[in-house]
Order: sequence, then structure tokens, then C-alpha cells
Amino acid sequence: MSKTRILYLALLALLLVAPFIGYPIFLMKVLCFALFACAFNLLIGFTGLLSFGHAMFFGFAAYVSAHAAKVWGWTPELAILSGTVCAAGIGLVTGWLAVRRQGIYFAMVTLALAQMIYFICVQAPFTYAEDGIQSVPRGQLLGLIDLGSDTRMYYVVAAIFLMGFALIYRIIHSPFGQVLKSIRENEARALSLGYNVDRYKLLAFVLSGTLAGLAGATKAIAFGLATLTDVGWQMSGEVVLMTLLGGMGTLLGPVLGAAIIVTMQNYLANLGSMVSIIMGLTFVVCVLLFRRGIVGEIAHRLGKKA
Repeated sequence: MSKTRILYLALLALLLVAPFIGYPIFLMKVLCFALFACAFNLLIGFTGLLSFGHAMFFGFAAYVSAHAAKVWGWTPELAILSGTVCAAGIGLVTGWLAVRRQGIYFAMVTLALAQMIYFICVQAPFTYAEDGIQSVPRGQLLGLIDLGSDTRMYYVVAAIFLMGFALIYRIIHSPFGQVLKSIRENEARALSLGYNVDRYKLLAFVLSGTLAGLAGATKAIAFGLATLTDVGWQMSGEVVLMTLLGGMGTLLGPVLGAAIIVTMQNYLANLGSMVSIIMGLTFVVCVLLFRRGIVGEIAHRLGKKA
């Protein structure tokens, strides 16, 4: 059995026993943001496209999912699915506009489109503006399993994370994923080989946005809340930080980066505004010491030794 497979099995075992060791609410937050960061990494790490507006998928899906569960009375799986489908639709429209540009122009277009979604969320009646959608019921999974228990909800979130992570793994190791990597390394060469580069980038953008929406929709059900914070530009900045900190272009890097950032936000919350300063200093130190990100640097050094 390969070392990689052993590592994944160990992480799976850790996920299974985690709620008996740690606080399920905290763990659910880590998993939701880990999936969000992995979705973003699919775009920047494996396709080479830097988006400054990924919060529009995460936050808008959270609003739709929360509204479907609270107002329409949908079961949690349907509410999460509705938010994910909406994120996919937004990804298709915004991606069609954005992939026509490259580099910093692509990033600025995604930021502008994300701000448009933000202002829609501010004005739309169903979002309740600054108050957000609160007290969202978790409901019963498939109409059978009551998710009122934090432990049961944790295992649902863990299952969703694993499905999302497995899908990303499959995408990356498929012929489609190899084309994405070739676009990242040399777009002109990929184009000269006959690939429709814009179509591949659009599909990668939609997949990334859909998975980001899945993370946001799951978070809304797990925590019973959807607010403007989820769709703001700061959230887009946080997911960039998580990905770069853990290791862009690696599978486990975004997971570790999300865990570090969420842990700092959770356990340093009593320091107020100092949290942002500490996070900034941590990022600077990691950039200086781990230019490939923490996981990327470890993998690189182990590869050298091997």
C-alpha cells in the first residue's frame, strides 16, 4: 500500500473519531471552509486562474439554502442541493464573462461580478439585509434522520466534504485535469495542440463555483445562519489566504490552510482586531519560510530526499 493511500486512510479515520475528541461545531466549520478552499484551489492551483470573487458562490448558495429550509420548509438535502445548483448557474454566467480575460483582468472581472452579487444580497427582500437569515432549521435528512444533534450533523458535513474532496481528486487525476494543468503551465501551447482553452477554463470555473456553493449551502444548514459576511469580498480574501498558506496546487494544502485560519479565528477571537494582525504576520512568515505553502514545501523536501 502506497504512503499516499495510508495518509488518506489515516485522515479518514481521524474524521470518523474527531467529534469524540473535539467540538463538533468547530469541526464542522473547519470542514466547510476546507471544502471551500479546495474548490478555490481547483481553479487557481490546477488551472492557473486567480478569482477574487469566490465568495459570491459561497455566500449566495448559503442564502438560497437557508431560505429554502426556513421559508419553503425543504429537507436539508434539498436545501443544500438548491444552493449548489444556484451557485452552478452563477458560475456559468459569470464564468462565460470572465474567462474571456486573462491575468489580473480576469481577477478584476470576478471581483466586480462578486460585488454585484453582494449588492443583490443587500437589496433582495429574502436576505433580510444586515440581519441575514437566522434560526434556519436543520430538519431531518431524507425525512428520517433528525439533524438536531451536533454529532449527527457533523457526520453529514463530513460526508459532504469527503464527496467534494473525492470529486476534486478524480477531476485532477483525469484527462480533463491534465488539460487544466497544461493550461496552467502554458496556455499558448495547450491552444496550439487543439484544445478549446476557453471551454476548459469555463468548465473548471463552473466546477469550482459549484463546489464552493456546496460548501456555503452546507454551512448555512449546519449553523442555521446566512449573512452578508459570507458573500463579502473579505471572504474571497480569506479563501485565497487559506489556499496559499496550505499550499496552492496540492490536494491537502487548502484543508490544512483552512484548519489553521479557522482555528486562529476561533481561539484568538477574544483579541479583537489583533486577530487580523496575527493572521497577517503568520501569512508573511509562511510565505518567507514556505514559498510553496506548508504542504507544498513538505512535499517538495520529501521528494528531494526520495
